[in-house]
Amino acid sequence: MKLPWMKKKGYGPDDVRTEKGIPIDEHQEIDPMTGQQKDYLVLIEKELSKGYIRPVRRSYTHLKCGNVTTMGESIARTYARDPSFYGGTFCAHCGGHFPIGANGEFVWLDSDEKVGT
Repeated sequence: MKLPWMKKKGYGPDDVRTEKGIPIDEHQEIDPMTGQQKDYLVLIEKELSKGYIRPVRRSYTHLKCGNVTTMGESIARTYARDPSFYGGTFCAHCGGHFPIGANGEFVWLDSDEKVGT
């Protein structure tokens, strides 16, 4: 697995899986029809069972366009366990991935809290 950022965060290959089961080394390929990756990494149940440090939230607003995107449950649970697990997220309206975190472009729906913090 060629994901050095995972090792820096303390995750090994057995701590993550892809949401749809696509091989991890292929998950970041972009689907030209949707702009989304072929698949997304998520934490395995053992990691999630350690507890959430944020609420499980599925929808966020892109500050650049004002539109709301809703993510799948397993990605939402990964954010709740480790808010900084991802470096960016997808805007369904703009059709691309953009930064998250303190300087990112997204806030949780009905909140001023930045996604990824």
